[in-house]
Order: sequence, then structure tokens, then C-alpha cells
Amino acid sequence: MAPEAATSSQEGPHLSGSDILHNARELAGRIREKDLAAEYDRIRQLPTDVVEEVRAAGIMRMNMPRIWGGPEMTSMEQVEVIEELAKADASVAWCSFIWCDSGIYSGYLEDAVGREMYPRLDMATSGWIYPVAPAHRVDGGYRVSGQWMFGSGCNHCDWLVAGCVVFENEAPVLDETGRPLWRILMARREDYEILDNWYTTGLRGTGSNDYRCTDLFVPEEHTFSLLDPPKREGVIWARPDTLLRKMAGIPLGIAADALAAARRLLEDKVDRLSGIPYREIARVQSAIAEAHTLIGAARSYVFASLEAQWGKLEAGQPLTPEERADAWLSRTHAFQSGRKVVSLLYDTVGGSAIYSQKSPFDRHLRDIQTACQHMVGQTKGWEMVGSLLLGGEGERGLL
Repeated sequence: MAPEAATSSQEGPHLSGSDILHNARELAGRIREKDLAAEYDRIRQLPTDVVEEVRAAGIMRMNMPRIWGGPEMTSMEQVEVIEELAKADASVAWCSFIWCDSGIYSGYLEDAVGREMYPRLDMATSGWIYPVAPAHRVDGGYRVSGQWMFGSGCNHCDWLVAGCVVFENEAPVLDETGRPLWRILMARREDYEILDNWYTTGLRGTGSNDYRCTDLFVPEEHTFSLLDPPKREGVIWARPDTLLRKMAGIPLGIAADALAAARRLLEDKVDRLSGIPYREIARVQSAIAEAHTLIGAARSYVFASLEAQWGKLEAGQPLTPEERADAWLSRTHAFQSGRKVVSLLYDTVGGSAIYSQKSPFDRHLRDIQTACQHMVGQTKGWEMVGSLLLGGEGERGLL
């Protein structure tokens, strides 16, 4: 690829990675002051004012290229931002890690097309990338009809992606490996019908509704494949798993906030039967120590694996199977450890944890349980990791 000129026509003030992390911490403080849990139960999406605060903080631009004036933040920096937001509100953090994929997707488009689609750095992209609908080749692009799930933040996004299988002459097109050809189509939010079906255990504010379209035309230049070489150089675009790396901030932030809340509560809580302060009860002391250990171990594994991966990619060196495995396993481990921490603290706090309006533990429990249903949070994905460690190739470049 030819090097690109370091110029920018995109609007917006310059923000560094440290600026955005600072803004995220300030935003998290303001979010804590809002009664968002009750609002989520009513509207099942983020309030518009919160979305605009996320936009103003520069969080949507984390992956935007430097040639446009973006920060191209490292994976480690992005996890820190999402972690800070998740300490305050998991739904805000979840939508944020989805929306900032705009910059990643732009690297798979021709630069002029990307600049036209993203005239501002702080634009949001949502949607389901895995192929669940047929996209029929026509002159100049594709005709697609289908329905996709888990459109997190779709009510507020600028662009919606839709994973498709390419069809030609009413038959699926196969790639060089014999698999159906996977292509991701991008269209405006207004081109889809968003279904109001996000009634869930947790993460209620993400508005991760299904969305659908009928006979929608998408021009070729607004489509791409994560399995093809990107159009842009840079560590962010060196491997397609960039989409997943920042996810670990969700469980790390939820668990950290649960532990902080438990410590504050248990400092003054007294056992009703014995009259002994909870802070002096051995099982409580042990639970706090275990939770602290689980979070520390999970966080260290996440950042160690990301740093090793980023360093290799920055140097243009291939990842070892162990490094590829660690990048995936550390994320899953963070989700599973986060759930253990929240469940442990929920039980340790006792009956007062069940009141959603009096303590954060009910929300933490519902949010982490829901988050762990994502493919990245489930241990069933370890089968392909084990296969990689035993000599396999991994799954479609995302491992």
C-alpha cells in the first residue's frame, strides 16, 4: 500500500488518547449522578443527552486514523476508556465500544469513500457483522433483504453494518476455502427498520434491538470484508480482532465498581444476629480479598496479552499461536472472572443487594450476566483456541 499523506479534512478539535481517557473519567462522574437505571427500564436505550456527551468526549473517535486528525488509540488505551465508563454504567460503556468501530471500518474502505461517509470524527457505527442474510450482486453493488440482531446503540448511530453472504445467480458465492463469501454492508440507520424488542435481563440501556431491511441497494464501495487486506496501514488494521480487544473493559469496570461499592458498604454494615461488624467477619474479609485477587489477575492478563500483541504488530512480526490464544483467552477470562466477582460480592453483601433502587449490586449482577452471553464472554469459544494451540489455524482471522 502506498503511504497516505498526513492531512485531515475531518471536522473536530484534536484530542489525544490521554485527552479522551480524561474526558471518559469526567463523563463517568456525571453519569453516576443520573438515575439511568430507571430510565433504561422505560426507554430501553441510552438517553440522547448521554449519547451526545459520549460524542463530545471523543470516545467515538478512538479508532479514527491520524491522517484524518484522529488519535488511533492503542488497544490498551481503549480498554482503559471502556473500563472507566463501565465503572459508572455498563450500558454506556457497551455502546461506546461498539460505536468507536467507525474508525476500524473506515480502514477497509477507499479513503475518499471513508471521508465522505465519516465527515466528522465523532460518528457512531452499530450493527451485526456476522453473515446472516443474502446479499445479491447487482450492477454497482448489492440488493439485500434480511434481519440482524444485537444492534447495540442502533437508535443513535450514523451507520449500520449488516453481515451478509454474497449471492450470485441465486446461489451463494464461495471463497477460495470453499466457504460462503462473507461481506459486510454499510447503510444509513434510516435505511433500516429498527425493531423494538430489547427486553432483557441486563444491559438494558444498550438498545441492542434487531433491525431489518427489504430490497435495500448498497453500493459496492460501501461494502468490505474483514478477511481482505485493509486499505490503510497501521496497527489498528493489522488484524481484524481489533473489533474485540476493547471489550475486556466491560467486565473489568463492572467488577471494579462492584468491589468498591462492597467495600464502602461493608465498612459500616453490622450483622443483625451477632452484632459483629461485617469488616471483622472472616468470611467477609476472605471474600473481599478473593474479589480483589480475581480482578487483579484478570486485568493483568488482559493488559499483558494486549501489550504483547500490539508490540508484535507494531514491529510487523507474526504472532505466535500462544500470543493469539492469550488475546482471546484473556478477554473471556475477564468476563468469567467479572461474573465470579459480582456473584461473590452479591452473596457477601446479603439481602440488601437485591434492592435495585438502594444499591448497585442488582444492576451489576444483571449487566454482567447479560454481557457474559456474548461470544467473547463464553467459554465455548475456548474450543477453537484449544484447536489453535494444538496446531489449528483459528477462526476466520478473528483469533
